[in-house]
Amino acid sequence: MSYSIHQEQEADGRWVAEVPELPGVLAYGMSREEATIKAKILALRVIAERIENNET
Repeated sequence: MSYSIHQEQEADGRWVAEVPELPGVLAYGMSREEATIKAKILALRVIAERIENNET
């Protein structure tokens, strides 16, 4: 299983990273790296919760 992470810089300078395959996994950071790390952490939490709840 693999997921993609899309990053984009906002007009105010912040970075946003999202995992399109996991609705709601969206994270902001002051750098591209920070936003990406936060999105990865959130994605892992969402996947773990789905496993715990026997969701696909």
